[in-house]
Amino acid sequence: MGRIDGVFQGLTQRPEKPAAGTPGAGAVNILLMGTDRVSEVATTGDAAASPAWVAGEQRSDALMVLHIDGSRKVAAVVSIPRDSWVPIPGHGYGKINWAYSFGGPSLTVATVEQLTGLRIDHLAIVDWEGFKELTDHVGGVDIDVPATVVDPHNHVTWTAGRHHLDGEQALLYVRQRYGLPGGDFDRVKRQQAFLKSVMEASMHTAMRKDPKMLYGFLDTLARNVSVDSGWSTTDMAKLVFSMRDFRSANLRFLTAPVLGTGQVGTQSVVRLDDAADKDLWRELRSDRIDQWSAVHWQELTGATVR
Repeated sequence: MGRIDGVFQGLTQRPEKPAAGTPGAGAVNILLMGTDRVSEVATTGDAAASPAWVAGEQRSDALMVLHIDGSRKVAAVVSIPRDSWVPIPGHGYGKINWAYSFGGPSLTVATVEQLTGLRIDHLAIVDWEGFKELTDHVGGVDIDVPATVVDPHNHVTWTAGRHHLDGEQALLYVRQRYGLPGGDFDRVKRQQAFLKSVMEASMHTAMRKDPKMLYGFLDTLARNVSVDSGWSTTDMAKLVFSMRDFRSANLRFLTAPVLGTGQVGTQSVVRLDDAADKDLWRELRSDRIDQWSAVHWQELTGATVR
């Protein structure tokens, strides 16, 4: 598996983890990131022949926080729009995806921790080539398209109905924003729909109880994903095994609440809803995502997306 050294070294003023016996104790927060790095060779996974990060050459193209609660029975994936206008430590305000360009994995972690108040435990990064390979390794994914939509940029028509996507098709699906009513917001929901399909296919009961299936899945991840060097394959297996009673019905997908889009100089940006976001992150830190979801159910990503 590709390893990224020094992800958490040198980070200061990090959020404290909840103390034992308090709400949120034992939870795990994983920062999931896709990059827009253009490279002729793999930059993530065990076949990586080029670094996952080269200063100024790429930004984060997808950014999600996976929160697994202390009971291991509830989890949430929260997407942060890539154009969110946020404070980037040492760089003033900017789009959140600039953090990876400016300072790589460490600065991205610092930016997300400052924004959310969540202590990030681990980082996982995949480039687009690794994304395609990972999709093919799990046998493709099933996606429901509710209404026919045209992608004018890539000259693809997605007809209404169920589609079984291989890696190349899945990449076109999750990267589309032109032709979608919500633009990049719908694109984020497509990324969530894809991840949900992969997680439901991979983390089924049989795999969680069969060590051979579990390590086979982790081997697939190792081929295509890079993680912080402190996260061993054994620790990953223990985490998945600890979720043996987890049910996909308890997996929540949502996007950090936003006020809308706007302009800062020449930049088109997404303005986060600070009050609503603070409420969300506070409830997440306290393992109260179920209670939050019951009140803010309209914020959850539905079973089908555009």
